[in-house]
Amino acid sequence: MLSPFVGQSLGMLTSKENAEDLDALRALVESGSVVPAVDQSYPLRDTDAAIHHVLDDHSRGKIVIEVD
Repeated sequence: MLSPFVGQSLGMLTSKENAEDLDALRALVESGSVVPAVDQSYPLRDTDAAIHHVLDDHSRGKIVIEVD
C-alpha cells in the first residue's frame, strides 16, 4: 500500500535455521573468519541510552543489550 507514496518497496523475509548451517557459522566465528561488528554493549538497565545511541546515528555496528 505504501509503494505509490514512497520510492521503496516493502517485501517479506523469512528464514529457516538448521543445525548444519548454524554449526558452519559457529565454526567461522570461532576461527575468526567472521567477526561480528559490535559497536557497544549496554547492560539491560541502560537500554534507553542504547536506543538513543542508535537513534542519534552514532552506531558503527550492532548494539548489544546484555541480559544477566
